[in-house]
Amino acid sequence: MSQTKPVVFNNTVLRDGHQSLAATRMRTEQMLPVVEELDQVGFGALETWGGATIDACLRFLNENPFDRLDAIKALSPRTPHMMLLRGQNIVQYTSFPDDVVAAFVACSARHGMDIFRIFDALNDVRNLRTAIESVKKAGKHAQGTICYTTSPVHTLESFVKLGKELEAMGCDSICIKDMAGLITPSMAADLVRALKESVQVPLVLHSHSTAGMAATAYYAAIEAGVDSVDTSIAPFANGTGQPDTLLMQTMLETSSRRPDYDPAALARLSKHFKEVYEALAAYTSPKNERVDTDILIYQVPGGMMSNFRNQLAEQGMTDRLGEVMKEIPYVRERLGWIPLVTPTSQIVGTQAMLNVKFGRWQMLSQPVVDILLGKYGLTPGPVDPDLKAQAEKQAGEPSIDCRPADLLKPRMGSLRASLSEAGIEATDELAVLHAMFPQELGKHLKDPNRPPATPAETKPSGPERRHEGPHQYALTLEGKRFEVLVEELD
Repeated sequence: MSQTKPVVFNNTVLRDGHQSLAATRMRTEQMLPVVEELDQVGFGALETWGGATIDACLRFLNENPFDRLDAIKALSPRTPHMMLLRGQNIVQYTSFPDDVVAAFVACSARHGMDIFRIFDALNDVRNLRTAIESVKKAGKHAQGTICYTTSPVHTLESFVKLGKELEAMGCDSICIKDMAGLITPSMAADLVRALKESVQVPLVLHSHSTAGMAATAYYAAIEAGVDSVDTSIAPFANGTGQPDTLLMQTMLETSSRRPDYDPAALARLSKHFKEVYEALAAYTSPKNERVDTDILIYQVPGGMMSNFRNQLAEQGMTDRLGEVMKEIPYVRERLGWIPLVTPTSQIVGTQAMLNVKFGRWQMLSQPVVDILLGKYGLTPGPVDPDLKAQAEKQAGEPSIDCRPADLLKPRMGSLRASLSEAGIEATDELAVLHAMFPQELGKHLKDPNRPPATPAETKPSGPERRHEGPHQYALTLEGKRFEVLVEELD
């Protein structure tokens, strides 16, 4: 691209903005009053769906996530809509059969999703194939993702190799996803230049301001030729979120690549979201709003930090946060230097908590066992052989080296049948939600007070009652049963 062509900003306030700073608790009714104005600003894309929002809609907000997408899309038809898709995991923790992944993509496309940002937590491209093919079949934009992290096995050369593989798989663009805010300005520039020399598709940089580097990394990447970057709108910006749109535009004041988004419109949007942020005070924290350079050591993603403190409090471990954070890099190394992004960030964080609470490796969570057995895919580096043997003994089965989904049977037929037997209309939309969140969907459908598809009330609501943790792992140690609660984040 031309080095003087204005860079494009994508906006994340309706997804990653509140996921990273308010535990994904923004309601559709709190979004709708400004969706039309967001549509008029001229962003390259609006990130409106995916990640943890689909889970949060059902689990916490009693909303049908497809209804949310319909309502937002109706008010913002001009700007492409973008979602975060976890490859074979869709928007959950575990792998799903190919037919469920394909059905989810087809449903999302029918409801107006335009750009599918597809990633795999391990950067295992085998786990991206079905999602990419399904997006292309639906005639939509497939954005392949490089999950950026640092380790002895993650190098500039390895990321460029991954970029080439994504382009060869048919991706229409490539996103450098820096989920923990680790990328330095110099590395951002070097990686963008190297990819620009190696691939022909547009490049996007996504980062978080957790360590205070995202805005300057964006600036360096823009100077190096990146096509677009992700920004949000304060107060759902900066800190563990993306850089604020107005801030980023101002930083480019004398750059030939400065975009021209209306500052007055951005100010009006910020005013609205300040009211929403105050209404969600039960889920925000000053600790998520400030720069935390410890992230450069622990690499915990921005989205995870807004919930991790709450999860430790639920386990009576508030005073042991430092110990758990220090344990995370150790666990990550033993599990093959896996990147920390949903679901691996939660898996590593939970195991670090178990190691601190019960002693190292005295209790292996089931997801850690699955990683060691290869059920999440190929890890970037080798896993600890002793841990692998421990996992095989605990599971009573050997590890695998094939694509995990190759071992899964098709499920859409049985999912539709299950809905029909329960007296529920067996649509593909409900079937894919049933596959991922059966209990939450059932509770939502049985609630006579669930909100309509397009909420009538569009003013920000007051503070909500805090809900208890969503994911429950049952573990047994020396005859005693323990329960660990974890939320899904990216």
